[in-house]
Amino acid sequence: MSRTMEQAQQPPPPIRPLNTALIVDDHPLFCDALSMTLTGPVGIARVEAVGSLAEALDRMARQPVPDVIVLDLHLPDVNGLEGVVRMRQAAAERPIIVVSSMDERRVVRGALLAGVSAYVPKHAPREAFREAFAAIARGEVHASRLALDNATPSLAEEALARLASLTRQQARILQLISAGLLNKQIAHELSIAETTVKAHVTAIMRKLRVQTRTQAVLFAQDISFNAMTAEAGTEIAGHDSEGVNR
Repeated sequence: MSRTMEQAQQPPPPIRPLNTALIVDDHPLFCDALSMTLTGPVGIARVEAVGSLAEALDRMARQPVPDVIVLDLHLPDVNGLEGVVRMRQAAAERPIIVVSSMDERRVVRGALLAGVSAYVPKHAPREAFREAFAAIARGEVHASRLALDNATPSLAEEALARLASLTRQQARILQLISAGLLNKQIAHELSIAETTVKAHVTAIMRKLRVQTRTQAVLFAQDISFNAMTAEAGTEIAGHDSEGVNR
């Protein structure tokens, strides 16, 4: 059998079940319309909606993380890409779709680099929403991610992508390091072993591509990290995907 025939007979990408969705948007009429699209043409069984990032994170702390998250960039308690970074840290590997009235290329690129699976403008037709969810369910790359092709990320975009790669526990630890706490103090604050703190610090420096704690603090200050992790005290056990034992 030829290689071409073997490739042709490869099974299609696995379907990612999208049975539940969480809409994070403070416009009730838009939420109602999007919910109808998701439960109708898209075929998602259960759709919930909250009006702020804090509500979304609280809901995810108390209940299973939904199969897909729909996030607006402008919320009452957060604005711009901060919400993307904080949601990415909370949602582990779940797909995030940004639905925003902003469609400038730099904003789209920033959100994609921060880890969202698709970016759909709010004024897009219903079919665009259906296709975005269908592409994610099929395990495919959504067309909006083409904004990342053939373009060199700026320093700010690279910094944002590194920051978004931190887990929520790591984000909290970096915040405490920035506040001047030592490993032993951080361990006491988070009720974890000091060896676990050291493992997280090592992972943080690796992800941020820095060599020392001081460099990590300076990196955090440069991109207003503390503002992005205001809710990090509500760390959720089990949502830290680094595999480091607490």
